[in-house]
Amino acid sequence: MEGCNNKALTDTRFSDLKPPLSEPVLEALAQAGFEFCTPVQAATIPLLCSFKDVAVDAATGSGKTLAFVVPLVEILRRDTSPPKPQQVMGMIISPTRELSSQIYHVAQPFISTLSNVKSMLLVGGVEVKTDMKKIEEEGANLLIGTPGRISDIMERMDVLDFRNFEILILDEADRLLDMGFQKHVNYIISRLPKLRRTGLFSATQTEAVEELSKAGMRNPVRVEVRAEAKSRDGSASSSKQSASSKTPAGLQLEYVECESDKKPSQLVDLLIKNKSKKIIIYYMTCASVDYWGVVLPRLGVLKGLSLIPLHGKMKQSAREKALATFTSLSSGILLCTDVAARGLDIPGVDCVVQYDPPQDPDVFIHRVGRTARLGRQGSSIVFLSPKEEAYIEFLQIRRVPLQERKCSDDITDVVPQIRAAAKKDRDVMEKGLRAFVSYMRAYKEHHCSYIFRWKELEIGKLAMGYGLLQLPLMSEVKIHSLSTAGFIPVEDIKMKDIKFKDKSREKQRKKNLQAKMEKQQREPKPQKPNKTPIAETSVMRKKTAKQRRTTQAIEDDDELTRDYRLLKKLKKGTIDESEFSKLTGMEEL
Repeated sequence: MEGCNNKALTDTRFSDLKPPLSEPVLEALAQAGFEFCTPVQAATIPLLCSFKDVAVDAATGSGKTLAFVVPLVEILRRDTSPPKPQQVMGMIISPTRELSSQIYHVAQPFISTLSNVKSMLLVGGVEVKTDMKKIEEEGANLLIGTPGRISDIMERMDVLDFRNFEILILDEADRLLDMGFQKHVNYIISRLPKLRRTGLFSATQTEAVEELSKAGMRNPVRVEVRAEAKSRDGSASSSKQSASSKTPAGLQLEYVECESDKKPSQLVDLLIKNKSKKIIIYYMTCASVDYWGVVLPRLGVLKGLSLIPLHGKMKQSAREKALATFTSLSSGILLCTDVAARGLDIPGVDCVVQYDPPQDPDVFIHRVGRTARLGRQGSSIVFLSPKEEAYIEFLQIRRVPLQERKCSDDITDVVPQIRAAAKKDRDVMEKGLRAFVSYMRAYKEHHCSYIFRWKELEIGKLAMGYGLLQLPLMSEVKIHSLSTAGFIPVEDIKMKDIKFKDKSREKQRKKNLQAKMEKQQREPKPQKPNKTPIAETSVMRKKTAKQRRTTQAIEDDDELTRDYRLLKKLKKGTIDESEFSKLTGMEEL
């Protein structure tokens, strides 16, 4: 390939594209070090610049951001008269604050080539009134942000003028058109003129394509850019008949099969052996990130390593700081949920570890796409229990082949160290319980429930893997008789006697306990129940085990029916995800 050594690039220069790009944009590209196009850029930029709608399906890390930023700037440049302050000409919507912020900063050098065009970043974490005041005072011609905040601003501000709107970009389109964002996206589109350009960009396009009619696209051109396929042994396949891979060619995909109680030791061994590398570790819940973010730094063997937690329940300022810190590091570890799974371009990530496989299998592709970006090399490791091995075949069918990575032998068992940390600090103990409970409840909601079978979850081994001192009393365990085999409770310890290491928190805890005791002493003792409940209890005791199981099964069916009805309401948009979580008792602890 002439003048181009990077396999992720074509031999097409930005200066060769037809219709030709403007001189200021070519200068901005050259200053940023971009000369040759990636395949998705070479295919998409000319289409959007020629007034075509596009639905782009490209492997993650393929350069999608520039593929829509460049034509957007070119389309806005064509408008000869400068826009009025509140005249909105373009919009870029993405699912997370972090991704929107990244797009905003990538776009700035190109937007700055347009005179009189003001861009505005609209995401949560900032007061809505602050954004509104800024738009009123400074104006906004290009909106970049999340669907919730953009739709909120559009509802509140009559001053925004969309009559001359030119181009709408939906990034990570499949996620945007999920049930959580559907209402906001539909509202935004209903307010925009039909005569416009629309581009949908995603690594997993299937769900989004079905929703294209709702996005108001007219005869979109489908752009499909696939990476070189790989065989099961990891070698690149040149056969035309082989299925194209959904992941970059420079990515080594592996899985480790081990029991839940061995997972933390295997992870720690992996981190020790890769101390000089930049690693992202994915967990299924926010509570798990909080827990491991506290526990891992307390293990002696990991001292000196930079461990940074990031999840969606952190304050916006904390999220931004965590992301900026990890981005600036040459080596370090980011512990996160799927808030950092999509679109984020963090330079130099060597390895992605999926400690918990994602609830949604589509997210697997987005997670591993944080490494091996734009033709670079990278590796990905997912932990699976022996009962979850069908996931390997499932991913193979979806054109994501995994190779086995053997468990390390003769490694130190870190569980005793984790338990020792829990004994010394109530904060560790409580965070461990929350993480364990939240994981169990999230596992129950797995999209691949026929592979990740909740009723076969071995909670004894799982609790050991979380370093719990004792098994919590959970209704799920009592009702469904999940296996507690493998759990060894810590003897001679009273959970209420474990103190917070933080003296002020411990002082407050003691104060709360004292207040609780005083309240109990003041309250009158409950009266003895009358004869009727006793009679009813004796009747219940006389029931056979079979009768009791039947009664319980009826109650379980009622609960499932109720959850199903709530799920239907969620899909229709009559309730939102937070209401659904509360009503089903699935809200993370």
